[in-house]
Amino acid sequence: MAMQLPAMSKDELCARLEALKAEYNEFKALGLKLDMSRGKPGADQLELSNELIAPELLGNFKASNGFDVRNYGILDGIPECKELFAQVLDVPADNVIVFGNASLTIMYDYIAQCMMFGSGAEPWSKQEGIKFLCPVPGYDRHFAILEHFGIEMVNVPTDANGPDMDMIDELIKDEKVKGIICVPMYSNPSGITYSDETVRRFASLKPAAKDFRVIWDNAYCVHHVGTPDKLLNIFEACKETGNEDYFIEVTSTSKISFPGAGVAALAASANNIAAIKGRMTVQTIGYDKINQLRHVSFFKDKAGIDAHMLKHAAILKPKFDAVLAAFDKSLAGKGIAEWTVPNGGYFISLDVYAGCAKKTVALCKEAGVTLTGAGATYPYGKDLEDKNIRIAPTFPSRDELCKAVEILCICVEIAAIEKILEN
Repeated sequence: MAMQLPAMSKDELCARLEALKAEYNEFKALGLKLDMSRGKPGADQLELSNELIAPELLGNFKASNGFDVRNYGILDGIPECKELFAQVLDVPADNVIVFGNASLTIMYDYIAQCMMFGSGAEPWSKQEGIKFLCPVPGYDRHFAILEHFGIEMVNVPTDANGPDMDMIDELIKDEKVKGIICVPMYSNPSGITYSDETVRRFASLKPAAKDFRVIWDNAYCVHHVGTPDKLLNIFEACKETGNEDYFIEVTSTSKISFPGAGVAALAASANNIAAIKGRMTVQTIGYDKINQLRHVSFFKDKAGIDAHMLKHAAILKPKFDAVLAAFDKSLAGKGIAEWTVPNGGYFISLDVYAGCAKKTVALCKEAGVTLTGAGATYPYGKDLEDKNIRIAPTFPSRDELCKAVEILCICVEIAAIEKILEN
């Protein structure tokens, strides 16, 4: 829905702009350095997992099957860690592979493997003009992977239910469209969760390409802040359609325990698991099983993760609430901004007045507030309407966050009024 400005005369706009600039200059004079650019856990969140480092968690270094985790072996993860991720993703443990610390690495590696060896057909690198569909606004690191491999990205708009599935159904009639990459729960940056109907339509896709894959990046499946959303299990939905082979689901503990020292996992169909493990036998002798055992000993099971995430939510909810309250107070009803109100994840999506995102981000930077770059939520960094900004409330302290958002709101309004006066 287009933003509608309340009627203001040119003189009223100029007077308002002068007052805003006076406030803005006061903030600039403070020499602040506030960072809201990435979805990093704050220091208080990292403290929640310090017990992971305790040596006693490792016991006699033996996995549940008696294997010594200090040694080579167990390609796909120790049994209890596979079971832990199986509970999180609600899939059989046989359909899980446990990797290193980052799901981003899994996604990069999977795309690389498809480029080199294919996904049931000729390698993608030997097929000219291949494409991926990208729900937007979306995750900049997804786009970076695809661009790195020279895969053309096609924007697909989203709403509160998820991507435009009619558009997707039409686009996948082109056999050059090899897949979709998306965050189905608490999407980055909008925080929306795909509706049951959307998930069922994903499960029912009929792509022309026989080597089609959906990278189902379920990064925030336990990251609830408000009343938890529910995401329909894609593999359950696929039982009715037989499309299990199209989906590669990934997740990790990166923002549950330690981002730089967590555990990541992949869930897939039996056919895909076999293909991936076949390549892994050449690539590795196994990932860090000591870290896997440490995480299982700390969390124990899905219930343990859920209890741990309540501690995260207690830290994060006041931060999300502070941002949303500031938006309501300073931007609501002015016709210059719209924003999402997520129940989880790590971000809030802010749409400013069209043509003003870059200016808003630049104004914030001059005043000492670093935001994610304007355009980052679109492939190739090109937001054609120049309006979307990803807000990451998690890393600053709540006091720093409140000050940063106050500055942001001033910058949103300055940029909008200047744009209006130009026209």
